[in-house]
Amino acid sequence: MNEEQSTVNAVAVTQPKFRQIIGEPKPGWRRLVWVFWALLGPGLVATLANNDAGGVISYAVTGAQFGVGLFIPLVICLAPLAFTIQEMSMRLGAVTQEGFSKLALRQYGRFWGYYLITTLAFENLLTLVTEFIGMTAGLILLGLPLWLSAMSCLFLIVTFVLVTGYWTKERVALLVGALNAVFLLVAAMTRPSMAEIRHAFAAWNVPGANHDGVIWYVIATVGNAIAPWMIFFQGSGTIDKGVTSGEVRLSRIDTAVGCIIQVIIAAGIIVCGAALFGRVQDISRAGPADMVHALDQVVGRWPAVLFGIGLFNAGFLASITVSLSSSWSIAELFGWSKSLNDKLAEAPNFYAIYIGSLVLAALAILLPHLPLNLIAVTTQVLGGILMIPLLIFMILLTSDKALMGEHRTTFAAGLWSWGMVAVLIGLTLATVWNALAHPR
Repeated sequence: MNEEQSTVNAVAVTQPKFRQIIGEPKPGWRRLVWVFWALLGPGLVATLANNDAGGVISYAVTGAQFGVGLFIPLVICLAPLAFTIQEMSMRLGAVTQEGFSKLALRQYGRFWGYYLITTLAFENLLTLVTEFIGMTAGLILLGLPLWLSAMSCLFLIVTFVLVTGYWTKERVALLVGALNAVFLLVAAMTRPSMAEIRHAFAAWNVPGANHDGVIWYVIATVGNAIAPWMIFFQGSGTIDKGVTSGEVRLSRIDTAVGCIIQVIIAAGIIVCGAALFGRVQDISRAGPADMVHALDQVVGRWPAVLFGIGLFNAGFLASITVSLSSSWSIAELFGWSKSLNDKLAEAPNFYAIYIGSLVLAALAILLPHLPLNLIAVTTQVLGGILMIPLLIFMILLTSDKALMGEHRTTFAAGLWSWGMVAVLIGLTLATVWNALAHPR
């Protein structure tokens, strides 16, 4: 009996924390609530992190350029697009228990497998540079020199991986993501006109005569709804968490909740920027520090301080998730240990990629005369190039009966997915064309 009990205890120890939690007996509706709480994670973290430092500035500048007008209802309508793509990533990981990079390598050959990973790693590195720019902006305004701000941010993000176990790291990431609510507080502090917001949903137009560049901002707003790293992060996070095909239905709720919260916060950031509408010259070229300073001048000290805190928080969460998407994908492609449940000594290559990419990004922003606009455009173009084959492969893989079994994409859902992807591909191609033809 003692030997049998020891075996049971040993199995429980090796199980992911998530599976241990949902295995605990809970009667009636309390079990459903308990399982839902345990499932919250990959989808919510991925979508919240999509409101990264670059995205926050992009949304705020959009509001400052055009007011609430077209963009508040537009950003709300992007939730179904993000959900369609993220749900496929979650379902693929839960059912196959393999990451996207490995599946692409096996199903479509070495070229596509290595192409996806190479472009993802390079784009992620450029994205991390923008995150450090956003994070350091607030610290610089407090009087810290750039080098100390960059090293402080690097220390905090690297410290995150020293926390033990996937479950604990995920709960910390959720707490960090919850701090995004500060943008809603700042939006309320700007005292927006609710009549104007209601009119925005009814009219769907750009207020006033400020229509210059509106197409670019529409494309950028849609592009902010989804990023390549999110797909790799959610699929790998689903696996590392221990989610299986049995939890697909409830995991969709995790993803849906994340998509809804993400667009609400994005709308709040646009409202923050709209407080500067018509009051600040040349806002389209504003950087993080410029935006915080403008809010200080127009709205007041505390909204500006809170916006700076939110900007730091957005960059912090995105730096974690973007780095992890690279680490998971590269480690899986080469067959290395890749779990956040592993310690540094147990998965040295996995953590080396995570820490190494962060170090490179932190050092990059110390370079004098860094071409920030070029980095932003290059990241956007690379993301567009990567997304096209990525989304096509995603639909094909999730529609494969041999691979997905009963969880394959249905015919109706497939039509919807192809429609959403066609829209995104069209906008991506338009983004690439605008970036090449009209560099900003």
